[in-house]
Amino acid sequence: MTRKDAPKKPGQIGNAREDRLSRALKANLARRKAQSRARSVDSTNAGDKKEQDKG
Repeated sequence: MTRKDAPKKPGQIGNAREDRLSRALKANLARRKAQSRARSVDSTNAGDKKEQDKG
């Protein structure tokens, strides 16, 4: 069988891989930052609740 699409050049494949990995890394970093922010807000709210219970 023959493929209708011509095989891509190795340089194009490498660039596509780098682009894909770059996007994945950026998305992962954004997700981790959002998780960190959510944790800091939760811990701040937990501290406020403890102070209210004391008073």
